[in-house]
Amino acid sequence: MKSLSLVFLALLFAASITGCATMKQEEKSLYERLGGKEAITAVVGHLWSIASKDERVNEYFANTKPEVFAPAMVDFLCQGSGGPCEYKGQDMHAAHVGMHITSEAFDALAEDIVTTLNHFKVPQKEQNEVMTMLGGMKPAVINH
Repeated sequence: MKSLSLVFLALLFAASITGCATMKQEEKSLYERLGGKEAITAVVGHLWSIASKDERVNEYFANTKPEVFAPAMVDFLCQGSGGPCEYKGQDMHAAHVGMHITSEAFDALAEDIVTTLNHFKVPQKEQNEVMTMLGGMKPAVINH
C-alpha cells in the first residue's frame, strides 16, 4: 500500500510539472495577443492617419513617406512584440537625430497610440505592454 501511495504521489508530481510546462507553452507572445502582423499593420495605418493630422506631432512627419515609414514601423513593432519580423532600420537614437523631438511631442504621439489601440479594442494588459515597450525608447528619441 505504501508503494502504491508513492507511485500515486510520483504521478501527481509529474502531472503537476507537465501542467506547469503546458501553461508556459500556452502563454502567447505580445505579437500573437495583438493579432499578428496583419493587426499591427492595421494599427500602424490608423496611427498614421491620426498622427498626420495631429498638430502637436505632424511636423515631425512632414518629410516622411508613409509607404516607407509604415513597413519599417510594422517590422519594428512586430519584432519588439516577439513576432517573426526583423527590423532593419536605424536604432532609435540614430533615426531621430536632428529631429529635435520634444518630450511633449513624444507624449502627444503616445496619446495618439493609445487612441489607436482603443480604436482597435486592444485589451488594457496588451496596451500597457506596448506602451512600456515604446515608453522605454523616450530617452533615445527626444532632444537630439
